[in-house]
Amino acid sequence: MHATATPLPSSWFPKLLLVIYLVEFVVLGLHPADRGTWWAENLPIILIVVALVVLYVRGVRFSNLAYGLMSVLIFMHTVGGHYTFEKVPFDWFNNLFGFKRNMYDRVAHFSVGFYAYALLEYTDQRDLIRSRVISYLFPLCVIGTVAMSYELIEWVYAEVAGGDAGAAFLGSQGDIWDAQKDMLADTSGAILALILYALFGRGRQPLRPVELQS
Repeated sequence: MHATATPLPSSWFPKLLLVIYLVEFVVLGLHPADRGTWWAENLPIILIVVALVVLYVRGVRFSNLAYGLMSVLIFMHTVGGHYTFEKVPFDWFNNLFGFKRNMYDRVAHFSVGFYAYALLEYTDQRDLIRSRVISYLFPLCVIGTVAMSYELIEWVYAEVAGGDAGAAFLGSQGDIWDAQKDMLADTSGAILALILYALFGRGRQPLRPVELQS
């Protein structure tokens, strides 16, 4: 006999986010600044969206706050793929804080860390990690690993593609410490997400078995 766990209740919110993304993807995919860069920037986002849809269909649901946080990167990255990150119109933000470079890519990297919220929510729902310290360290380490891996991918792509396409994907804008700052932004976003979870998360509430089947 085994127990069937109750997933989080279905919601219109993640479905609305998916519709918005699909509209954004189609509209911004019509005339991007550079088609090669557009593909390179959108492919990982497409994979993330497909993975979230598959998980949703299979009953792995997250809270609306988790979906909202995860959608920030999806929406921002799709815009970045259209313009290339260093050319996204972001002067209002750069001028507000006195930045001399376009910080759109840095803010997008910060939003990568928001996925730590969903990771912690997932392990809590299933009571996978008993230690509270480790349960918070785990998503932080995952985000740090993803951040490092993506910087390596950017480096390899820039070397292989070369020219303007490689430079546009790398997006360093002449900053020799760009990779390190991007990784710091990723992990800083994760820390914020974990703080939000501590304040607003569901806590350690394992999914309840509701049906026994032989």
